[in-house]
Amino acid sequence: MKILLASFFSFVACIAYCLCVNMRGWKMVWASLGGAIGWSVYLLFGFVNHDIFQYFMASLAISVYSEIMARVNKSPATGFLLISMLPMVPGGGIYHAMEYAVSGNTGRFVSVGLHTFAIAGALALGVLLVSSTVRLTVTIHRQKRADAPKCSSGRF
Repeated sequence: MKILLASFFSFVACIAYCLCVNMRGWKMVWASLGGAIGWSVYLLFGFVNHDIFQYFMASLAISVYSEIMARVNKSPATGFLLISMLPMVPGGGIYHAMEYAVSGNTGRFVSVGLHTFAIAGALALGVLLVSSTVRLTVTIHRQKRADAPKCSSGRF
């Protein structure tokens, strides 16, 4: 029940952000669903007790979902990815790191700042792996289609 409720709130937060960036219609719903899926994956991997791994797995799920939705809706994957990643942004870590920096607590600033940077790196790595794999697969598929033997009559 906790996962469903948290996913619902992620969905609502993504809907609100969609309204701010003028995304409308079904794309808004599909992009926000990606945020709910990402947060669900994050929570489902809670048994690992390593939040950086949880963020990485959620990033993989969001990236795969965004690539699929981009093909289905004939839109750029970036639009779905940007909205869906909203619940994953480590804003609390950034805030606390800056709070420790301003208060002069250098040790805590470095600790929290590095942890936040690691989370951002895990998110970026997940997106990089999926988008690179998709791009490579599409390129190979296009090359195979271009290299296929063609018949002058148009039939095989």
